[in-house]
Amino acid sequence: MGSITPPGGWIYGIQLPVQTLSRMLADPWEGAATVDDLVTVARRAEAAGHSFVGVCDHVAIPDNDYAAHMNTTWYDTVATLAFLAAHTTTVNLASVVWIAAYRHPLQTAKAFATLDHLSGGRAVLGVGAGHVEAEFEALGVDFAGRGRRLDEILEAVRGAFESDYATHRGEHFSYDRMGVAPPPRRELPIWVGGRGRAAWRRAGRYGDGYIPMGNPKDEYPEIIETMASSAAAAGRDGAAFDVGYMPPWAYLLGRSAPEGLPPAGVFGPEPLAADLRAARSAGANAFHLKFRGRTLAEYLDQIDAFAEEVAPLVGEP
Repeated sequence: MGSITPPGGWIYGIQLPVQTLSRMLADPWEGAATVDDLVTVARRAEAAGHSFVGVCDHVAIPDNDYAAHMNTTWYDTVATLAFLAAHTTTVNLASVVWIAAYRHPLQTAKAFATLDHLSGGRAVLGVGAGHVEAEFEALGVDFAGRGRRLDEILEAVRGAFESDYATHRGEHFSYDRMGVAPPPRRELPIWVGGRGRAAWRRAGRYGDGYIPMGNPKDEYPEIIETMASSAAAAGRDGAAFDVGYMPPWAYLLGRSAPEGLPPAGVFGPEPLAADLRAARSAGANAFHLKFRGRTLAEYLDQIDAFAEEVAPLVGEP
């Protein structure tokens, strides 16, 4: 399968700004940002050594109390990644995360295989179970059964590329001799996101990596053991994984928060480097970075500062 982290090394990347204006994620400058600004960030990340840039996924946001903090702007995941593929050359293009339960597995296989084909082998299918119940209801998908549905979808997506024509028999989907082409340029990497053991087991059984949800470092021995034992039980003993870790929001241009900066938890290069070194020691090797900035220029400066001042303190990639 398709881990993208070099053996013994580490990688880093970001979920891109601008592509969602969720109040949980967006800084104020993003509200007036343009498509050109999104491209600028993706290109700067690529130039600064990021292994991946990510786009998240929601189809439609309900008007209710649960989603009140989410905003309704969420760019279409595959359309955005495909657009960015034409403006970049080397960086991996990840969904962080694609709610696969909203779609038929052949639809997911087609979309990400095409993205991988068009981008020269740079797609990463990051999936999650989803959490907005009203969104599931609007799309006619059972919320309570989303975990079982996702497991079956991952099995079917893997199977779609094992031969020219795939057959699948499952609880939610069944089809005979259906072909999906063009195939991906490489074995499509699959990352699984989620907070708890169900996601860790799913990553071990079906995936090549784990997308973190703010997990503390002391959980990583259990995360890695759960993934490894689940992989072994699925006949994948010894599989390599991109084990994700998400540090706190960081501001690298000073040792404290300047006026007007949204909340951040780490200030300055060395504190962030120390956090990442500790995460590496705990077994993580794929860092999902989060930067705060009051302007686009300040955000871009964070990207440069990480490459120039933090990465060398973390160690050889």
